[in-house]
Amino acid sequence: MNTAVLSREKIIINGKAVLKGNIKIGGAKNAALALMSAAIMADGEIILENVPEINDVMVMLEIIRSMGADVAWQEKETLKIKSPEKVNSHPPYNLVKKLRASNLLLGPMLARYGKAKVALPGGCKIGNRPMDLHFKGLCGLGAQLELDRGYIKAEAGGLQGARVYLDFPSVGATENLMMAACLAQGQTVIENVAKEPEIVDLANFLNCLGAKVRGAGTDVIKIQGVDKLSGCSRYCVIPDRIEAGTFMVAAAATGGDVTLENVISTHLEPVSAKLREANVEITEDEDTIRVKAGRPLKPIDIKTMPYPGFPTDLQSQMMAMLTTIPGTSIITENIFENRFQVADELKRLGANIKVEGRLAVIEGVQSLQGTQVKATDLRAGAALVVAALTAAGTTEIYKPDYIYRGYHQFEKKLKQLGADITSL
Repeated sequence: MNTAVLSREKIIINGKAVLKGNIKIGGAKNAALALMSAAIMADGEIILENVPEINDVMVMLEIIRSMGADVAWQEKETLKIKSPEKVNSHPPYNLVKKLRASNLLLGPMLARYGKAKVALPGGCKIGNRPMDLHFKGLCGLGAQLELDRGYIKAEAGGLQGARVYLDFPSVGATENLMMAACLAQGQTVIENVAKEPEIVDLANFLNCLGAKVRGAGTDVIKIQGVDKLSGCSRYCVIPDRIEAGTFMVAAAATGGDVTLENVISTHLEPVSAKLREANVEITEDEDTIRVKAGRPLKPIDIKTMPYPGFPTDLQSQMMAMLTTIPGTSIITENIFENRFQVADELKRLGANIKVEGRLAVIEGVQSLQGTQVKATDLRAGAALVVAALTAAGTTEIYKPDYIYRGYHQFEKKLKQLGADITSL
């Protein structure tokens, strides 16, 4: 099995494809990264199923391996993790800087080992993603944290349950506090928490390890601390709603007819609702969604919001779709201020987009024209793929490594659906 980080110079797409057929959606990137972080808190062996073999997962695997964990792929998309008795509390800088989710190691390391020294995390430069909520919450549980020349240094003689209010429902801060609180003494109450499906998946996983977490998916999470967490025989990561949403948008943009398998349709309701508004036919079953877009599409307005609102991680892809829909569409980005970087690249393809602060106004053009563009972040890269599929001629997308951070076998799945796509 290939466990290396995938790297390519460019992706080449011959456009005007109409996507048709069936594909299976993989495990959720953001859920898998949180579960891998939580695994280091548990005694014994953990088997995670439906883990996407993407670059971000490979980097996290190397990080926790460098900390002393025994990590190995057992079979396709199945990962075995056994945490160490003694941990290297200072994971390598060069790995941590590649991955935003490396900050999720703070809570587990403090809870089980009492100390951590982690470089400020890396990842996509999509806007300001400060650590202040993580600091506030972990300090509220009794940890001591400080910034020292680009590193987060943290210690805890023993975490204590507390009441913590998050000023913003940050997914990462919610996850870090949930994990830390599991091994704190007494009860922790976290208010104004994130409600994303990945939060619920983490809570379910922690409870399988012996934690006592209640309220995930609501505004308030209550956690009763336990003395230790134990391994579990098997746990299956939820399907990736952002991967699924990306293929839904690609199907709609190309006038296609695509059925997605291994999805949880309720997780995709904000996307389905907007696509229906754009005159796309959406048919949902228990674990499948069919996207059929034979009718003329209509312009729509989108506002990104924390879950259950429209996800910021699908805003760029929707922008790509809207570029060729006649009329005016407006996107308001309420989460990350730099999400509109992709607009400049879409304009190279011929799109008519005006950006003012957190507002983007898209005037639909008749057709995009293939050219050379570059990915500026993970979801912008996916958006450029969507745009290239609809464009006339050939598009070359440079810096595709961003895309490989979050999409497993992206090219293979697109080829299955009829796309003319290769990479070099």
